[in-house]
Amino acid sequence: MPKHGKRFAELAKQYDREQYFSLEEAVTLAKKMATAKFDETIEMHFRLGIDPRHSDQQVRSTVLLPHGLGKTVRILVFAQGEDAKLALDNGADLIADDEIVGKIQNEGWMEFDAAIAVPSMMGTVGKLGRILGPRGLMPNPKAGTVVPPNDLPRAINELKAGRLEFRNDKTGNLHMPIGKASFEEEKLLENARAIYEAVNSNKPSGVKGIYIRRITMTSTMGPGVRVTI
Repeated sequence: MPKHGKRFAELAKQYDREQYFSLEEAVTLAKKMATAKFDETIEMHFRLGIDPRHSDQQVRSTVLLPHGLGKTVRILVFAQGEDAKLALDNGADLIADDEIVGKIQNEGWMEFDAAIAVPSMMGTVGKLGRILGPRGLMPNPKAGTVVPPNDLPRAINELKAGRLEFRNDKTGNLHMPIGKASFEEEKLLENARAIYEAVNSNKPSGVKGIYIRRITMTSTMGPGVRVTI
């Protein structure tokens, strides 16, 4: 078992870690526990009643956070010609030209936070799947990151505004940020509600029992707070 430092231990004494709290109380506690020397991220962790080995029990979707995540999102767009110009005119940070594709393929270059592609570029994107996929940067229609050219402005604007993609990990759990500890509590709470509603509404068809088994709220360096479902 990993050992926690004195700061963590002192924080954990401030409340009953076996108790379940309302979402509002959990946000307040998690924010209070964020006492590190940097602006910690407040996170929600979902333990799901799914079997990730089955294709009909995968959880993958997106949610538009009302108040974003408190960070600048650098967007790379796979497009050419007029489509590339449209993307740049609407806030894209980078266009995946031959030079950038080569840097990703040969050097593992990853200096961007999200990637969008138009369908005509999926042949190029597919060659980078082994690099982009494990890092969660592979454009995908289900995640809203493969879009027709006329939809590029909307997709870029939503990512800039705080659209968050989520998918279960190999253990069947979800780990999602809701904002920075410096956010006002009400903004964190509204982001948390949006995430809960998005996860709850994306229950896979193959799940027959309890879908959301546990929710824990925490800051980057703080102890977890159990949330009443």
